[in-house]
Amino acid sequence: MTPPPARRRRPGASGAAPARSFPRRGAVRRAQAITTYGVGSLIAVDHESFIVSGLDDAEESWGAGESPRIHERRLARLLGVSYFRLPPASDDTSRDGIRVRRFPLTHSCPECGDLQRHRDFDPPSGRSVCGVCEADLVPSRFVVACEAGHLGEFPYREWVHRSTDRDAASVGQCGGKLKLRTSGRTSSLRSILVSCTCGRAAEVSMEGSFRRNALRDLGLTCRGTRPWLGSSAEAQECGLALRTLQRGSSTAWQPVLRSALSIPPWSDGRADPLAEHWDKLRAREERQRVADYLDGAFPGGCPIPLDEVMTLLAAERAEDSDGEAEPTFDHRYRALRDKEYERLRAGNDESEHSHDEQFVCEAPLGDPSVLEPLGVTGPMLVKKVREVRALKAFTRLDEPDSKTRVKEMPLSDRTLAWLPAMEVRGEGVFLRLDDTRLATWEKATAVAARVERMRDAHQRRLEQRADDPSLIVPSPATPRMVLLHTLAHVLINEWSLEAGYPSAALRERLYAADDMAGVLVYTATSDSAGSLGGLVAQGEPGTLARNLRSAVRRAEWCSADPLCMETEADGINLAACHACVMLPETSCEHNNNLLDRALLVGTPDDPEVGFFTDALSF
Repeated sequence: MTPPPARRRRPGASGAAPARSFPRRGAVRRAQAITTYGVGSLIAVDHESFIVSGLDDAEESWGAGESPRIHERRLARLLGVSYFRLPPASDDTSRDGIRVRRFPLTHSCPECGDLQRHRDFDPPSGRSVCGVCEADLVPSRFVVACEAGHLGEFPYREWVHRSTDRDAASVGQCGGKLKLRTSGRTSSLRSILVSCTCGRAAEVSMEGSFRRNALRDLGLTCRGTRPWLGSSAEAQECGLALRTLQRGSSTAWQPVLRSALSIPPWSDGRADPLAEHWDKLRAREERQRVADYLDGAFPGGCPIPLDEVMTLLAAERAEDSDGEAEPTFDHRYRALRDKEYERLRAGNDESEHSHDEQFVCEAPLGDPSVLEPLGVTGPMLVKKVREVRALKAFTRLDEPDSKTRVKEMPLSDRTLAWLPAMEVRGEGVFLRLDDTRLATWEKATAVAARVERMRDAHQRRLEQRADDPSLIVPSPATPRMVLLHTLAHVLINEWSLEAGYPSAALRERLYAADDMAGVLVYTATSDSAGSLGGLVAQGEPGTLARNLRSAVRRAEWCSADPLCMETEADGINLAACHACVMLPETSCEHNNNLLDRALLVGTPDDPEVGFFTDALSF
């Protein structure tokens, strides 16, 4: 990870620009560059703080050898790009890496107490120390952000002078120097004291700075600053309310991730050379027009036979949303999931494909009838699976998920033909619930009543977060969705114990709709816990039936019972807590929301609410 280049650089001995050799500021894994330290996020390195730069200069700074292209046509089409790129790897052989910029610029010196911009301390080149005291400078603990995703420096000067003349011009020209000290009496904001040597304002604490309207009361609104894009990005007046945040707060940056499984006919990699041509190919319906375009685009001959190209075009058009002239993002994402569900049900036998096939899904050899008493059907062993996860954008203050519309901040100032992404290769187990039994269960009055409470609470939260009523989307909570979601969680916990996988190494993928009732549990990491065959072995019917019964029996009891099971709070979870069914956030598609183990095992007062209640007697 490196800071951005200086505006002017000295030429080399021959007069040419010298080779880049930027100081290194720490290292991150590729996965972290998507999920934790992506564009616009804040990262602490030793006693310094930086913000990850935007992608406008990444085309040249991300070397092709360290940041190769990856392809997943279905996801690329959904996100409106041609391809994806892996973030540069941070290791001893890295030439450049991910660029960062110093942020926040406001620092304080623990010795002299000065509070000012970093450059005003006149630090020696390459160091972050006070030019007078030689003490390590401390980056500001506080920043400000708005719901549109903008980020800025905390207005210390306005905060100190809030009890005096609030005219912005006079405050900025008071002539004083800001000072910051800690009284040490408590660990609260009351002990962090800021003052100005102008003498016009008394020393004030930071207490109250986190109130929702604290900065609005000072007449301050968002100025639209985007420090991750550098000084070249023009700030546009935003006008939204500013909120004070801790620099390391999780709400200061939340990634907007989208993912897709590689499924036939795209999963053998043969279509990759056509990645940047699909939009033009789709505009050509007739076979001859497609052939003419390929002849012009590939003078030496298209690497893919024309018949395969036509098959791929037909498969792509099959994912178009029916009856939607201009399908929304949600409709197109649903179509993507529909095709995955169909392929997981149909399977893809390894013996019928080449070694390059990235999706192998086969029916188990055992007798699946042992699963019938449990209401489970159609188990499939996913021996090979490739998932591509792309960083689409990011948000601040609002927590994004796949079912809410939030204000997303793009990763660059200009439109790019690619997005950063990572690929995970692993294995998994897919299973479905019996349609007849599921339909009978979800019509039960008690089941519908429990889920209705969760849906109402979730809907209220969505309405509170939406500034525009037209953007409010309905809650996805339905009996089958909550059931499948909770089932996936208890299975992941069970397989973590049974097969030795860390729970954070497993991930769920839910297929819950009127015509879908399936769940895929698969390995979510590419390290040693990735693809060893241990998870696929859990999908054999006999083993799966035993593990299902064990998982459901574990769900009968929680160390927080009876409070956990008998909760009556109007929350978006009912009988669910970190002691029973909640998982690491990397494993869950819905941020540990919409869970209720009572739908698995019932309640002491009404055991029939549980889908698997009858199975507990076996």
